[in-house]
Amino acid sequence: MSDALDITTPKPVSFLTPDGEFAPTPEAEAFADRLDLLDETTLREFYRHMAVVRRFDQEGINLQRQGQMALWVPSHGQEGAQVGSAFAARAQDHIFPSYREHAVAHVRGVEMLDIVRLLRGVTHGGWNPNDPTNGNVHTYCLVIGSHSLHATGYAMGVQRDGLVGTGDPEVDTAVLCYFGDGATSQGDVNEAFVFSASNQSPNVFFLQNNQWAISVPVTTQSRTPLYLRSRGFGIPSVQIDGNDPLASFAVTSAYLDQARAGEGPRFIEALTYRIGAHTSSDDPSKYADPEQHAYWVARDPIVRMEKYLRSLGESDGFFAEVAAEAEDFAADIRHRTLAIEPPPASSMFDHVYSEPHPVMAEQKLWLERYEASFEEELS
Repeated sequence: MSDALDITTPKPVSFLTPDGEFAPTPEAEAFADRLDLLDETTLREFYRHMAVVRRFDQEGINLQRQGQMALWVPSHGQEGAQVGSAFAARAQDHIFPSYREHAVAHVRGVEMLDIVRLLRGVTHGGWNPNDPTNGNVHTYCLVIGSHSLHATGYAMGVQRDGLVGTGDPEVDTAVLCYFGDGATSQGDVNEAFVFSASNQSPNVFFLQNNQWAISVPVTTQSRTPLYLRSRGFGIPSVQIDGNDPLASFAVTSAYLDQARAGEGPRFIEALTYRIGAHTSSDDPSKYADPEQHAYWVARDPIVRMEKYLRSLGESDGFFAEVAAEAEDFAADIRHRTLAIEPPPASSMFDHVYSEPHPVMAEQKLWLERYEASFEEELS
C-alpha cells in the first residue's frame, strides 16, 4: 500500500505567462480587480526596481568576492515576488524582512548602502527602522524565522493601539513579514501563527518559496504544499506564481486590506526560485539540478515583465534608460563601499539599550582606558 498523501492543489494565482502574455489562471479571478490600481507608470516602476536591484545584487556579489564584505546574500530570481508585494503595502504598513529582501528595501526607500554596511560588519543593524525615510522597514534578521514573532508582536501592538478596522485608509495598518521555505520548519514561525491567529492580529505572512533551505530541497522539508500549513492554525492562505509581479501585487494588496480591516492574519506562498547561491559561502553546483535551474531561468521575472511591457507598446528607449540607471546605481554603490571606514570600537556600546545604561558606560570607559594604556607604554 502506498503511503503517499493525496493532496489536490489548484494552480497558483497568475496573470502573466513566462512569455509575458496576459493570461490569468482561474484562481486569479478573485484578485483581478486589484489590477485596476495599476497604471502603466506603476508597471514601468515595477520593472525599474527589479532591474536596478538585480544589478545591485550582482555588484554585491562582486564586492564580496573582492574582499569588501564578509558575506553577501543574493536575491537573483526573487525580484518579482518582492517588488509586487512591496508596492501593495501602504506608507503606514510595517515590513519585517528576513535577509534577502533587497527589492523590498529599495521600493520602500531604504538606503541600499546600509545593506552593504550590515554585511560588511560595520553596523549591527544597518538602518534605523524608526526613521521615516526607511519606509517602516525593520532591520534584516539573520536568525531564520525569529522575526516572524517580532512581526506578530508588533501587529498585536498596532491592534491594541486602535490602528486596525477604523475604516480610514490613512490609519489602518498591517504588518507584512517575509521569510523563506526553510523558515516554515522553524518553531518560531509556527508560534507566530498561533499568536497571530489567536489574536486575529493584522499580519500578512509572505513566504518566498525559492525551493531551497540552503541545500535542502523543499520536497524534503514538506510532503504537502507549504501554503496549506497556515490553514491548520486557522489562517487563510493562497499560493501564487512568485515570478509574476502582477500576481504578487494583486494578492498581497487584497490580503493587506483584509488584515487592516480587522479580519485577521493571511498567508501567501510565492513560488519562485533562488537562481544563485544561498549566500556567497554556498556552492549550489554541489546540489542543484541543472534542469530545474534552467526551468526557472526561463521564467525570470524581469524578462517576463519586459515582454509584458513591450506588448503594451513600451519602447527600446525605456529599457536602455533603465539599464543605464542600473549601471550608475551599481557604480555609485561600489564607490561608496570602498569609502566606508570602520567605526570606532567604542560604538559597540552605544545602541545596546535605548537609554543610557550604567553597565554599558562602565564597559565603554574600561575599553577607552585599556586602549590608552598602550599609548602610555609607547610614549
